[in-house]
Amino acid sequence: MFGTVVVGIGIAGSVRIRDMLNPMPSSPSEHLKLFGFVSRRTLGNINEVKQISLQDALGNKEVQAAIISTDNKSHEENVRMFLEAGKHVLVEYPMVLSASTARELWDMAEQKGKILHVEHIELLTEEYKQLKKEVAGKELVKGTLHFTGGALDEEQSGFPAFSGIARLTWLVDLFGDLTVTSATREEQKEKNYSRMTAHFQTANKKPLTWIEERGPGLRRDKKINFCFKSGCLENLPEAPRSAVGLFMQDQNLFAKKLLGQVSREELAAEKWRILRCLDLAEEIQQHCERPAKIHS
Repeated sequence: MFGTVVVGIGIAGSVRIRDMLNPMPSSPSEHLKLFGFVSRRTLGNINEVKQISLQDALGNKEVQAAIISTDNKSHEENVRMFLEAGKHVLVEYPMVLSASTARELWDMAEQKGKILHVEHIELLTEEYKQLKKEVAGKELVKGTLHFTGGALDEEQSGFPAFSGIARLTWLVDLFGDLTVTSATREEQKEKNYSRMTAHFQTANKKPLTWIEERGPGLRRDKKINFCFKSGCLENLPEAPRSAVGLFMQDQNLFAKKLLGQVSREELAAEKWRILRCLDLAEEIQQHCERPAKIHS
C-alpha cells in the first residue's frame, strides 16, 4: 500500500479525494491509501479524511506519494518539495510553467528513483480515443484546432500555451513532433479577453494551427478542421462517456507505475511527449512576447 496525500482542494483535488475513497474493485488504485489532505484553508475533515499540515505530509514516513492539485503557479514548489522529501508525485497538467524547470524536476525524480506522473486526462476521453482512430494512417495536408473557454486568472494559471497545454498535447500525440513557425496573441485586458494563435509545421512540413481563445461568456468548446489527402474531418467524433471517470483512469495509471506495471518504453515515450509539449509552450510564449517590429 502507498500512503498518499492530496495537496490542494479545488475541483480536481476534491475529485481526487472522492476517487481515492472509492477505488475501482480489483484495480491498481486499491494499492493507494488516502492518508490525508493539505490545504492553505482550514477545512477540518472532508468525508472523514483528515486535514494535515504540509510539514506532516513531507516528513511522515507513512506518506509515500502526493497528488498535487494546486493552482498551476504552485506546481513547481510542491513537486520539488515532495520529490526532495523522497515521495512519488502525481501532478495535474501543466506540470510546471517552464520547460527547463520540468527537466530539472524530472532529473531529480529519476535520481531519487521516484515516479513523477503528469496527469493528461485529455488523452483519456472517449472522444479523443475515437478521434485518434479516425486520424490513424491518414496523410495530413493541413489542420486547425480551435479551443474556446471562460477567462482564466493568468497570474495563477500561467500563459495560455501552458494553461492550454491539453490542446498542444492532442496535436503532438496525433501528428508527432512539431516545429513552431510563428505565434501571436491578441489581448483586450479591460474585457479579460485573450486569443493566442500558434502556427506549426509537422515533420513532413505540413501546417497546423492552434487557437486558444478565452473570455467571459465564451462557451467551453473545441473545433477541429483536419484535412487529409483522403478528405477532411470537421467535427469531433461522437463517443459515449466511459463508465470509468477520467481522474480514476489517471489514478489507475499512476498506481500502475508505482507497482512497476508500465514498460520502460511507455514511460520514455510519455516523458518525451510531456517535455516536448512544455518546450513548444515556452517557445510559443516567447514568440508572443517579442516586441512587434516597427517598420519605418
